[in-house]
Amino acid sequence: MKRGLLWKGVIIGLVVLVGALSAYPLGEKISLGLDLRGGTYLVLQVETEDALRAETDKDLARLVQELQDKGLETASGTRTSSTAFDILGVGADRAADVSTEAAEFLPGWDYQRRDDAVAFEMKAQNANLIANQSVKQALETIRNRVDAFGVSEPVIQRQGLEGNRIVVQLPGVDDPERVKKLIKNTAFLDFRLVAYPPDGRGAPSREEILGNYGGRLPDDVEIVSGPIRDSEGNVVAEQYYAVEKVSVITGRDLKDARPGLGDFNQPIVNFFLTHEGGQRFGDVTGANIGRGLAIVLDGKVRSAPTIRAQIRDSGIIEGSFTRQEVEDLSTVLKSGALPAAITYLEERTVGPSLGQDSIDQGLKAGLLGMALVVLTMFLVYKLSGVNAVVALAMNIVLIFGALAYFGATLTLPGIAGIALTIGMAVDANVLVFERIREELRHGRTVKSAIDAGFGKALSSVLDANITTLLAALFLFQFGTGPIRGFAVTLSIGIFASLFSAIFVSRWLFDMILSRRRRVDRLSI
Repeated sequence: MKRGLLWKGVIIGLVVLVGALSAYPLGEKISLGLDLRGGTYLVLQVETEDALRAETDKDLARLVQELQDKGLETASGTRTSSTAFDILGVGADRAADVSTEAAEFLPGWDYQRRDDAVAFEMKAQNANLIANQSVKQALETIRNRVDAFGVSEPVIQRQGLEGNRIVVQLPGVDDPERVKKLIKNTAFLDFRLVAYPPDGRGAPSREEILGNYGGRLPDDVEIVSGPIRDSEGNVVAEQYYAVEKVSVITGRDLKDARPGLGDFNQPIVNFFLTHEGGQRFGDVTGANIGRGLAIVLDGKVRSAPTIRAQIRDSGIIEGSFTRQEVEDLSTVLKSGALPAAITYLEERTVGPSLGQDSIDQGLKAGLLGMALVVLTMFLVYKLSGVNAVVALAMNIVLIFGALAYFGATLTLPGIAGIALTIGMAVDANVLVFERIREELRHGRTVKSAIDAGFGKALSSVLDANITTLLAALFLFQFGTGPIRGFAVTLSIGIFASLFSAIFVSRWLFDMILSRRRRVDRLSI
């Protein structure tokens, strides 16, 4: 054997060996997607209005504080919509002070004097930026929460470039109900001062609260309910609180949260605030000792303890939780509070049996297709068909080896990509073999016909594979989920196909020719 052929054989053997070792054992090395393994598919919508409202509250509170620090003690404010608020108690003679403070601290707002108030409206560009950031933050928060549960190969991505929807796919989750509950738990947390009953005990009905205010709530107050639980944590009744609309702090000010035990060994959550949040929390609690402070989670008052002393950078959340609820809540808060509530638009569960059926059907289809391809190649190209079948088998080994090496997830569209690649690999062999046949019909020798066949077919094979590869790259760049899986297997298959159809197939022909001094006939 010539040295060149020997080295080519060594290279081919090493490539195949690496591919086989990379893919072995196949069941452990190849991760299956949601459609094959089963799992949960969710489409969520981020309610960006919540994030805009929280930002409006924060800017409103800051502006009022700055104005009061400048000597305008009568300055107050009220939110009129999720992106607008009014500053009250500032006469026309002090309008310049409002303009100065707004220009310095609120560059993302437009404002104008209207009657006895200064009306602020968030700029559209600023509102779009906050909404976009809230979706990104929600995406990262959900990813952290899912990662905390150790779900393998989750798919969590935004639907569309500017949309407010998030797609979550959790293949093979061990405890689907708990993970779904964890994601569903929006945990939009904020702390608000209680206006009535002032000590935070809660009123038995909305009517009692409205009666206290003469039938109409002040503009800066709203009624929020909270559950009353028995000793086992079951909800037995509801009670109501009149709380200020403006939040003291929100979940964005949280730095850490941990499960713990209270004075009576009841499960609680210990939380720790950021430096800025701690300062703001300390100022408010220090100025409102004796008042109730409502801890509002997902629109429900979880507890409303009375402020006994100034609280700065840490505190507790208690509310007749079970141990499991405390662990889940601390996980949710620690992974980052969601900037806005979430609405579930679609929920679908794929059973493992359906996935196994897909695998079985795909395996049957693949084996049947391969059997037909092998039979066709033997019937049409005789012994040269063996060459094509060997190259095809090598192609499959390389595809699964590459999938395992890159940690790709195999999905049903991915299997379709592999099937398409196998077809293209056979097509490349057919192009080469037909060229060789044509050269033989023109009276060329076997060696010359093989040289000419591979040389003339090369451009056609490259053209077909390169154009398909470009299409696969576009699908990977702009596609999502299963579309990307299809693009990955198709791209890997194209490189494996080119290697096997051109390099390996040619080496097999050269091996046959090198063993005989003269070859007059080729079985093709």
